[in-house]
Amino acid sequence: MSLFRAARNSVKACRSGVRSLSSRAHASVQRRPFTAAILTGGVVLGTFTGYTLMVPVNLDAPMGGKSQKTSKAAPAYVSYQEVQKHNTPESCWVIINGQVYDATSVLAWHPAGAAVILKNSGKDATKAFVPVHPPNTLSHLPPEAHIGPVDPATMPEDANEPSEEDIRIAKARESLPPPAAALNLRDIEEFAQKILTKTAWAYYRSVADDENTYFENFAAFKRFWFRPRVLNKVSEVSTTSAIMGLPSSLPIFIAPAALARLGHPDGEMNLVRAAGKEGILQSVSNNSSCSTEECMSVKLPGQSLIFQLYVNKDRPKTEVLLKRIEEQGFKAIMVTVDAAVPGKRELDQRTKEDFKDMPASNDPSGTSTGLGVAHAISGYQDPDVVWADIPWLKSLTKLPIIIKGIQCVEDAEKAFEHGAQGIVLSNHGGRELDFSPAPMTVLYELHQRRPDLLRDHHVFIDGGVRRGTDVLKALCLGARAVGLGRPFLYANGVWGEAGCRRVIQIMREEIETGMRLLGVTRLDQLTPELLRYVDRDPPTFASRL
Repeated sequence: MSLFRAARNSVKACRSGVRSLSSRAHASVQRRPFTAAILTGGVVLGTFTGYTLMVPVNLDAPMGGKSQKTSKAAPAYVSYQEVQKHNTPESCWVIINGQVYDATSVLAWHPAGAAVILKNSGKDATKAFVPVHPPNTLSHLPPEAHIGPVDPATMPEDANEPSEEDIRIAKARESLPPPAAALNLRDIEEFAQKILTKTAWAYYRSVADDENTYFENFAAFKRFWFRPRVLNKVSEVSTTSAIMGLPSSLPIFIAPAALARLGHPDGEMNLVRAAGKEGILQSVSNNSSCSTEECMSVKLPGQSLIFQLYVNKDRPKTEVLLKRIEEQGFKAIMVTVDAAVPGKRELDQRTKEDFKDMPASNDPSGTSTGLGVAHAISGYQDPDVVWADIPWLKSLTKLPIIIKGIQCVEDAEKAFEHGAQGIVLSNHGGRELDFSPAPMTVLYELHQRRPDLLRDHHVFIDGGVRRGTDVLKALCLGARAVGLGRPFLYANGVWGEAGCRRVIQIMREEIETGMRLLGVTRLDQLTPELLRYVDRDPPTFASRL
């Protein structure tokens, strides 16, 4: 029964909107439009982060003529039975944290289509809404959108009963060890698969098509073997680095990754806290489920954050956003260019039961079949960003511009020719074009053909990094630092902030050990002479450890 009670309590906590947010986060969050997402059973049904990042939701349908069935005990209450009647395009109500809201006007512009809202209409959407929205979201709604409190006496008796997934997760957490039990990043991923909701796991892990690029990202590192130097004093090593002139205790950074609240109520704030305490940089995603105000509110004094940008189809919104980001104190802009449209991420799409009514973001008619979370959050992104837009972006901000998503030497050259101060060699974690090259492969090609770019400019990579030795190999070829994304999402979903810190601790241990065994004590001693390229894949075998 303890397992059942634990799952039921978890559901109750979600229904009441309980969050483990710091008081500082609540106090400092001011006007921040929200990541629009509607979920069912913890599942994202529709979100349009970039749009609502700049435009507050406008639930302004008139209330005239609406009757409200009330209980004798609480005459101001709205009965659940009354809410159930409003489940049509003409009158669409939802319950969040015990309050009833009219969402009718949102149906006309919701980028993921009206169906995703109507699927939740006339119901309690608290459990779905709370995990992915900033705590101040509803405070920005106009008064007329708030119908009133729902009468708790009329709520279904089974409203707090745990689902099968709630019970599964509660059981998995009963046997979950502490973060220190994870010896490597693969361990964390295995824990995450057991702990995360079906939808969170599908969104985080999903990749394009047949997953060839995803696995190639890992395989590319295995084609480089070390040439260690021995008989050197290695008792003391330094891993300190500078990324775009910003100090870091390690040559790694947290790559931008969306919807961290799918895994933990504090979402990206956990990543910010962990990065600050461990002394590394983080790039906050444009599709973050926490507001930039929330992220800024929990950072340490002197901690630096980078903002990752998708250019909005409505260009003036990008202009306003960049101004606000600069005013908030972000130190650089990382512009993602390798995701003109969402890739075909089948694991994400296979959540058919939950996404069968979700249209593609580029299908205004809403007639396409369900396409998952990735399509839901990308509707605002401009697929027509071109090289001429880089100088335009530079004209809007004093912050350095980093272009993320470079996949060939020719585009690396163009990026610097158009004024980028840095580039990230990346294929979006294998989530976009299948058979696109691994970042490590592009780095090697850049080292061979244009070593001057590596010498004179800031070049980073992300994708497929799971070991400290991966980081060392990239640095030997000239990369300034390496980004990791999924490991932090996984760790956040399992242990929250402590899990994110464990990712950094593991990488620190492995990088320091690798440096000592290579015979180097500083990062600037990592040179191409310490590597040998082997034009073959190593044999595949399963570790028994």
